[in-house]
Amino acid sequence: MKKSLLTGLLIAAGSFLWAQKGESVFQAKEAERIISFLASDEMRGRKVFSPEIDKAADFIAAEFKAAGLQPMNNSFRQEFTIVRPKFISATASFDGTAIEQKSIIVITCAAQFKADQDAGYDKVMISAGANLQAEARKYARGNKNTLVVVDKSFANSFGNLARLKSSMFKTSTNTVFVIADALPTQWSVEAVHEINEQKMANVVGILPGKSKKEEYVIFSGHYDHIGVGRAVEGDSIYNGANDDAAGTTGVIMLAQYFKQLNDNERTIVFAAFTAEESGGFGAQYFSRQFNPEKVMAMFNIEMVGTESKWGKNSAYITGYDKTNMGEILAKDLQGTTFNFYPDPYPTQQLFYRSDNATLARLGVPAHTISTSKMDVEPHYHKPSDEVKTLDLDNMVMVIKAIGLSSKSIVAGKETPTRVKVEELR
Repeated sequence: MKKSLLTGLLIAAGSFLWAQKGESVFQAKEAERIISFLASDEMRGRKVFSPEIDKAADFIAAEFKAAGLQPMNNSFRQEFTIVRPKFISATASFDGTAIEQKSIIVITCAAQFKADQDAGYDKVMISAGANLQAEARKYARGNKNTLVVVDKSFANSFGNLARLKSSMFKTSTNTVFVIADALPTQWSVEAVHEINEQKMANVVGILPGKSKKEEYVIFSGHYDHIGVGRAVEGDSIYNGANDDAAGTTGVIMLAQYFKQLNDNERTIVFAAFTAEESGGFGAQYFSRQFNPEKVMAMFNIEMVGTESKWGKNSAYITGYDKTNMGEILAKDLQGTTFNFYPDPYPTQQLFYRSDNATLARLGVPAHTISTSKMDVEPHYHKPSDEVKTLDLDNMVMVIKAIGLSSKSIVAGKETPTRVKVEELR
């Protein structure tokens, strides 16, 4: 009897040491309370620009306030504007020769656009053999007005560049793409668009650091999903419980945890991103608020509501080999049975597909932590992604492991190596 009791206690201790300060927040009941609201049918899949996603943002903001966080900039809602230009018409002339409309694409937020050789535009050429999409994105996302002449060898794929203006941040910078043989001396371009502006909002709260306030550690997840769509077995609401109400629940619980600890030397930022499913606009806007050199680490939490391929008490880290963060987390978890593994789905390029990618491309040790079996995920982007399909007890263990394993980074005792930007695809 005594031997059996001792064995049970040792097993429990080996799994996790629950007695430490603050760890009482990691309860399945609390996780269920949060995720049941975010992934309820009443939230109708939390699609961007819907009334329901605004309700979700208000809920998360209230949770951050209740946890004792401070707003980042006077408000927990970090609002920004997305512009959706609808093309109407375009004309252009290069050195006296008219350019046909299908060879002109103007990336602009102006309803009535007009520019010529006297407008101070940079002029560049995308030559044959170049990576058209990569080069075009570079110029479209730059901060200079630019005329980009595209070699005629790209005529068949040129139209794809219009996707660059399907949704964009509000800006006064313009990028003009024109198919031609060479850079012109004299030129003019006019374009007409119908401009639609829509508001989006991340939800962001902070715990100011004590001795290293200007160094940041970020915990994030996205709270949007894909809304209402094609019915499957009579259900048309894509609840997004695992994707990514689970990650958002983790962010809220970690906010509660670190506030209770109240010993963070570095400033901790807790962020619920919008529009991950629509191009990552929330994370992109968020990244602009920081000097990336001051961001020491980012823990992005995505789809942690199910067991990983290794079973319970495990998760994987995307881009594991890009920094030494995984090694730091493993060291902080010594004495437990929880394990972080490298991403087992490298062909799916998960490191580049979630909200960590924006900051990673700036050199930040930014990784996504997940448990989802992406090769056989039965509920991914389906109406069946509901709370009842999740293992909440295991989900809480994963969230707790993130909290425990990040403590040395939060304390400023460990700093992960930076991502080598030049090695990213």
